[in-house]
Amino acid sequence: MKKRVERKSGRKHSSNQTGGSLRIIGGDFRGRKLPVLSAEGLRPTSDRVRETLFNWLQFDIAGADCLDVFAGTGALGLEALSRGANSVFFLELNKHNAQQIQQNLITLKVSDADVIHGDSLQWLQQAPPKVFDVIFLDPPFHQGLMQPAVELLFQNHYIKTDQAWLYLEQEKALDWPKLPEGWGCYREKTTSEVRYGIFKYTGSDA
Repeated sequence: MKKRVERKSGRKHSSNQTGGSLRIIGGDFRGRKLPVLSAEGLRPTSDRVRETLFNWLQFDIAGADCLDVFAGTGALGLEALSRGANSVFFLELNKHNAQQIQQNLITLKVSDADVIHGDSLQWLQQAPPKVFDVIFLDPPFHQGLMQPAVELLFQNHYIKTDQAWLYLEQEKALDWPKLPEGWGCYREKTTSEVRYGIFKYTGSDA
């Protein structure tokens, strides 16, 4: 099992507390329940939202290299691995959350994953370890992290422009962040609190 715990990555964070459980929705680990910590501000992507998201990505997630920015519980990256993703990098600021993601990967006997403990915006300033097919971007609410994270992903070439998917999850009331020319929203939905969607490159007329 690969393990990287370094630097500082960004997400919902606070004290280390016993929490609840995370249920894998589909794929090889469907129905598995994994422990997650309870931390102030931690807002895991709900089962319903994850189910919708991975229905959207059902033909693209198998074999994909994924990046789970502001990973929190790791729900998005773990779901991707269950559904056949080739690899996932998890970026997480909270030390205890990062350790729990690592433990859950061990429980699932997953080796094609890296957990990076550190600040996501700092980590994204460096050259990427690889270019990613699917990027999950679900920052903590009310901290203004979405736009700078998006800018770093594109500036430092983390995304396969012509074929990658970018998933964004944010406060319902906010406009989508500004993306480079040619990128547009492919599908989106809202819940009572959350706006979420997948984005792709469609050309200069998007």
